[in-house]
Amino acid sequence: MDITEDYAAAGFARRLGWGERPALLLVDPVTAYTDPASPLHCATAPAALEAMSALLAAVRRRGLPIAFTTVEYADSTCPEAPLFAAKVPALSAFAAGSPYARIPAPIAPRPGEPVFRKHHASAYAGTSVAAWLTAHRVDTVVLGGYSTSGCVRASAVDTLQNGFRPMVVREACADRAAGPHEANLFDLDAKYADVIPLSEALARMTQ
Repeated sequence: MDITEDYAAAGFARRLGWGERPALLLVDPVTAYTDPASPLHCATAPAALEAMSALLAAVRRRGLPIAFTTVEYADSTCPEAPLFAAKVPALSAFAAGSPYARIPAPIAPRPGEPVFRKHHASAYAGTSVAAWLTAHRVDTVVLGGYSTSGCVRASAVDTLQNGFRPMVVREACADRAAGPHEANLFDLDAKYADVIPLSEALARMTQ
């Protein structure tokens, strides 16, 4: 029995399925992950950026809720999250004013599309993301962004824990290496979210 069959036989990887009101949440789709000079660079980030662009275009045509997150600290010591910065010193790339904290032009937010600034991995930690989703009557959150094993994973888990259906779009996420990317998508799909192909997300969000 392979690992997928083993998990399924034990009762993992059931489908949550789509609700009635989806929204798109792009987690930290910033230059820190696309610029090869950045300490946080993800090799497959450009491909994920293209997938995020396709999602944005589809969701904008339908007029569904869209939100972004970014990370920003007061300075390079990351005073708002000292333990996180002690664990990952590369977070200093997100000091206020850093070009690495910018969302690139191809997916730049439009007026009315909020950008939630955060200090920790989850989109929900210390932000009003959950309240915003509730105010827009959202029941399904479609996620993409960087990185799969970090902020995307944390945000997907907290999406579930806040009572929304998380749909993680495989092609719209990227990580530093293939191993962590695939392992975390597998684990998310087994326990916390539906990991779906871009084609499914585009089809469902254009209905």
